Amino acid sequence: MCKTVHDEIELRARPRAVYDAYLDSRSHAKFTGAPARMSRTVGRRFSAGGNYISGYNLDLVPGKRIVQAWRASEWPKGVYSVVTIALRPVRNGTRLVFDQRGIPENVEGASTTEEWAQYYWAPLKEYLEASG
Repeated sequence: MCKTVHDEIELRARPRAVYDAYLDSRSHAKFTGAPARMSRTVGRRFSAGGNYISGYNLDLVPGKRIVQAWRASEWPKGVYSVVTIALRPVRNGTRLVFDQRGIPENVEGASTTEEWAQYYWAPLKEYLEASG
């Protein structure tokens, strides 16, 4: 059995600004507070959280969608989840719809709604508002 995470948040920035902040290595590192080597190319590898997170890009549609094979360092070797970030314009910015499927059931604290909110969505919101 695998776990899933679903979240939806609104950000006061255009979808392309959210997309760029997530996929730009410097911006990603700045809002998460940890080293990141991101990529804007399908099939290319990325890492975040000081190599705690690694994976590769499966699908990228600028300003609309990011799909990644994503894993935490303590997961069993070769096991990846699929992270999908859909970006939709709304009146005051962007509605970010997040889904992560295929999280190993036996891994404690690897990916939860609370962790994504704490380590990604809250700092991303703060970063975008400060940039803005």
